Amino acid sequence: MVDPVRALLVFGLLCLILAGLFWPRRGLAARMRRIMRATERVRVEDAVKYLYHASEDGVPVRPEALAGALSVGEGTARALLTRLTTGGLARPEGAGVLLTDSGRQDALRLIRTHRLVERWLADQTGVEPGEWHALAEKAEHEISADEAERLAAILGQPRYDPHGDPIPTASGELPVDSRVLLGTLAVDEAGVVAHLEDEPAEAYDALLAAGLALGKTVVLRGRDVSTMTLEVDGARVQLPRLLEPAVSVLRAPSVPTIRPRSLADLEVGDSARVVRIDLACHGAQRRRLLDLGVVPGTEITAKLRSAGGDPMAYAIRGALIGLRRQQAEWIHVEPETKSDTGQAA
Repeated sequence: MVDPVRALLVFGLLCLILAGLFWPRRGLAARMRRIMRATERVRVEDAVKYLYHASEDGVPVRPEALAGALSVGEGTARALLTRLTTGGLARPEGAGVLLTDSGRQDALRLIRTHRLVERWLADQTGVEPGEWHALAEKAEHEISADEAERLAAILGQPRYDPHGDPIPTASGELPVDSRVLLGTLAVDEAGVVAHLEDEPAEAYDALLAAGLALGKTVVLRGRDVSTMTLEVDGARVQLPRLLEPAVSVLRAPSVPTIRPRSLADLEVGDSARVVRIDLACHGAQRRRLLDLGVVPGTEITAKLRSAGGDPMAYAIRGALIGLRRQQAEWIHVEPETKSDTGQAA
């Protein structure tokens, strides 16, 4: 004989399970559908962006290339290309596809959002440079066009992201690109760093470790089969030639030979005024220096050197702050000049 209480409990439990699975908007099935739709939308947007970068030279993109770029099966890639074509974002061309004008505008919107987010991460947060790209990759699918425009207004409508890539305007326009690859410079020719490729992350870290940063002037001093010898801020560094395509420069009219004076050059008792923080200083390190009041015009005095010589204590805006040599080298200064009376001019 069936126990009515037990049957009721089982029925109630089944009802709860079914409600949890199929409850409108909040059930597991509804959540899974939203996740699948979101995943599909992200794939479509990633495909549009890949097609933009891959077919700039007019060569159609084939399904196998898209599959490799998005790490999906070739069948999934074919389905994505079909969806783009039927949606008017791409058109067939030979064995592959090319973006339509509509698809190009969608791609530029995603790129604009991505680069604005990277600019915000670099300027307004303590996030390390190696994390900017991954965070922006996620955010570009979550931020609406209106939200992107509000971010652009907050940032003052920047023209370039922190890697030197141009930020498309809201109407999809890009500035004329006059950059050249670092490897095209002749020996003893100078260039101003205008772009550092941020993928893969290991390559970007190597560029930063070599002292390269946007706006820095570099001089190509020599090259052999495997390495380039560069002069960066008066110091010579070796860079693997494999990284040549990761650095773009604007040809410079003159060759600087003097390293900018930095806070690390001061002896105890010397004072100087801040000119700028080096562009190689990013993330939490840059934020900390700004919070300490290290801004152009601030007077800093070297007060005390530790027994080992590093760190050193500096008087900054009435406070005694310890900075390691690397941090002090990021702070470009001009020495305080003295008048005939011995006072600071």
